[in-house]
Amino acid sequence: MKTIAITDDILGAARIIWEYHQLRHEPIPADIIVALGTNDLRVAEFAAELYLRGIAPLLVCSGAKAHGEDLLATRWTRSEAEMYADVAQQRGVPRERILLETCATNTAENIRFTRRMLAERGLRPNRVLIAVKPFMQRRTWATMAVEWPEMAASITSPEMTLDEYFTEELTPEKIINIMVGDLQRLWVYAHR
Repeated sequence: MKTIAITDDILGAARIIWEYHQLRHEPIPADIIVALGTNDLRVAEFAAELYLRGIAPLLVCSGAKAHGEDLLATRWTRSEAEMYADVAQQRGVPRERILLETCATNTAENIRFTRRMLAERGLRPNRVLIAVKPFMQRRTWATMAVEWPEMAASITSPEMTLDEYFTEELTPEKIINIMVGDLQRLWVYAHR
């Protein structure tokens, strides 16, 4: 990744992209919460909070291990789903209420493989709530329309500003680069 200086203009434009990516659905009661794995464990914390608020009786953690030098890669030795499940359990979600989908390497697979896993277990939800990073909402919503169009769903994320999202590991340079990539994927996916 080429490092660029984050100017006020770049940060201002990034804030606009951040807002565009968000749909701001209110978390509504569902049969299952699906937490889409990523390099940010705050999504797992948020999914656990939703479970503990009684939004849904079951939590699916979906995601394989991110590899390579990709911006999303972590130093984790286990899958994103396993890392998320550990966080959820530490936050109070009973382990028997957590299902793992550990093969998905992208958003479409998160949804497709979760759907298949639920069907194989005889689980037929009427409504799902999907927990993602704030700037993954719009792309996840578009992916649901293709991968699981008949499912009543809503998308939610931890409420925060772009500036609040940055951490020592999730730097402005890294996050802005990923957000712009997500914006480009929306255009590319639409053409496909």
